Amino acid sequence: MKINNLLPFREPGRQEAGCDEAGRGCLAGPVFAAAVILPENFSHPLLNDSKQMSPKQRDILRPIIEETAVAWAVARVEPSEIDKINILNASFLAMHRAISKLKLLPEFLIIDGPRFNPFPGIGHCCEIRGDGRFMSIAAASVLAKTHRDEFMLAIHKEFPSYHWDHNKGYPTVDHRNAIRQSGPSPYHRMSFRLLPNQLTLFK
Repeated sequence: MKINNLLPFREPGRQEAGCDEAGRGCLAGPVFAAAVILPENFSHPLLNDSKQMSPKQRDILRPIIEETAVAWAVARVEPSEIDKINILNASFLAMHRAISKLKLLPEFLIIDGPRFNPFPGIGHCCEIRGDGRFMSIAAASVLAKTHRDEFMLAIHKEFPSYHWDHNKGYPTVDHRNAIRQSGPSPYHRMSFRLLPNQLTLFK
């Protein structure tokens, strides 16, 4: 049965974990990833790609997913690690860390996006826009997004001038203006182009 046009699994009878990340395009903060194994009978009318849901809807759904999932886990890769290995590899690493934290390893992984570094011993497939096609990836997108937003709200208290309570680290005008005025924080990804004139600003 489809919920919001989401499929419950890719192959019936197989224990699959959906994986997704959040924060890949941000200038500051870690990249988060989640892995979720849902029970076969799971359904919820709010479940969708997290980008299509309001913050309130995501906050309602997060505890439901966490309480009813067969297994779930969330992990992150820090800005300093992102700067060393690049954001693509950091996204894969965050997913690997989340998968490794699952209390029950799945038989198969469904990855949101076109590419992935294989996880040892578990097969996978990559699904472009998978968070809008499969329940488990949609659930993972909700957990990754809400856990990351929670983290950004916490570090906003340390550095309120960057307005992370609103922009969550994404490259908005107010975020870039704050970087221009105050320079980067310890949470910024220095390998990213923080400002258009970054080469002259951060000599």
